[in-house]
Amino acid sequence: MKVFVGGAFQGKKKAAMEKTGLCETDFLEGETCTKEELLTGKAVNHFHSYIRRALKEEREGALDAFVQELFRKNPDLVIVSTELGYGIVPIDAFDRLYREKVGRILCKAVEQAEEVYRVVAGIPVCIKGEKV
Repeated sequence: MKVFVGGAFQGKKKAAMEKTGLCETDFLEGETCTKEELLTGKAVNHFHSYIRRALKEEREGALDAFVQELFRKNPDLVIVSTELGYGIVPIDAFDRLYREKVGRILCKAVEQAEEVYRVVAGIPVCIKGEKV
């Protein structure tokens, strides 16, 4: 697994394509993809959006179980996600849950990932495992 994280509009997907050799059509869209697509897909952009959608559609425990299954069944998945844990804590309870859930799921992904990049202003900075 490879994980690309960073702030909004920082060039994460472009960096992921350059580092992995994947093309635009290899990426699922987190806002619309299905569980089945994630289990077999090569890459997902806006993974945080998938988490938000899943939290709205199902119980939190079901999402946790699916994420474990996803990481087990698709260990080569490339994940591109916006970091959400900076700034003002949301007043809305759902938004707080969503923000925390994204952080916790990304922590699990990073634990299993062979490479992790934080993308800042279009520059991917390796924070785990890049082979020199």
